[in-house]
Amino acid sequence: MVWRDAQGREHPVKTAEDWARRRAHILLGMQQAMGPMPGDDRKVPLDVKVLEEVKTARHIRKKLTFAVEKDDRVPAYLLIPLDRRGKRPAMLCLHQTTNIGKAEPVGLGPRTNLQYALHLVERGYVTLAPDYPSFGEYKYDFTKSDFKSGSMKAIWNNMRAVDLLQSLPEVDPARIGVIGHSLGGHNAMFTAAFDTRLKVIVSNCGFTSFPKYYKGNLRGWTSPRYMPWIASKFDNDPKKMPFDFPEVVASFAPRAFLASSPLRDGNFEVSGVRDCIAAALPVFELLKARDKLAANYPDCAHDFPDEVRKVAYEFIDRHLK
Repeated sequence: MVWRDAQGREHPVKTAEDWARRRAHILLGMQQAMGPMPGDDRKVPLDVKVLEEVKTARHIRKKLTFAVEKDDRVPAYLLIPLDRRGKRPAMLCLHQTTNIGKAEPVGLGPRTNLQYALHLVERGYVTLAPDYPSFGEYKYDFTKSDFKSGSMKAIWNNMRAVDLLQSLPEVDPARIGVIGHSLGGHNAMFTAAFDTRLKVIVSNCGFTSFPKYYKGNLRGWTSPRYMPWIASKFDNDPKKMPFDFPEVVASFAPRAFLASSPLRDGNFEVSGVRDCIAAALPVFELLKARDKLAANYPDCAHDFPDEVRKVAYEFIDRHLK
């Protein structure tokens, strides 16, 4: 582990202060591929508008929109437990690539394995599931956006979603985490790199190192929904990329991170995940947070079955409740 000074000289990372310098460089590298993170001057009042409210046996489900910037509102579902004793931990629940977007994690789709917002509200968490740009009810034209990537736009929207969660009287603002599957898995990771308010991060089927993503062919990352600059600036070449997932994982330290990475995931090759965890481990050890870094390698395909979710939910409980 090294960090570079203003003259480009390398220095070993020996202290938390050294790591803070290296971490800042990681975020700069991510922005070289995703475009710049906007400043706070882009924020507008959240102006939450509740469109529908449904009471179930154990929770209330609110369909709402909230403002993330001028002339842009994100549709989302908010689930709140009926048991209101004290302020609750909260989880931002990010959906996979699916036309129904936010509806899937809250239980309004057929795939019960991916209904983690519903499962977590039943465990006592306030959960918020927003639509990713261009999915669900969130119509978004990437060609008219001044964000340089869909990834950075999603990060910005998710950070505003954390603002929303922190504003709720039911939520303990110091106990918020994020979980996602597939698209939601790396969306969760990218957001948590930039937003340290997220204290627990769970990524299921969400990543592998760039050299081991389809044997180094990064084309799948280059659509407007993700990072077009990977193609136009970095030639789809892992060796030219200004960041990789070992650095993203390391950026979470000393917060809690679980990589849930199936052995038979056809999208995200598991040995690349093992490489990332091994590379990030020294940072967690440096920050005395070895117990905060975990990985689960179940024998299944690109899915989130019961026994795998059980590991994830218990990890969240352990670090957030």
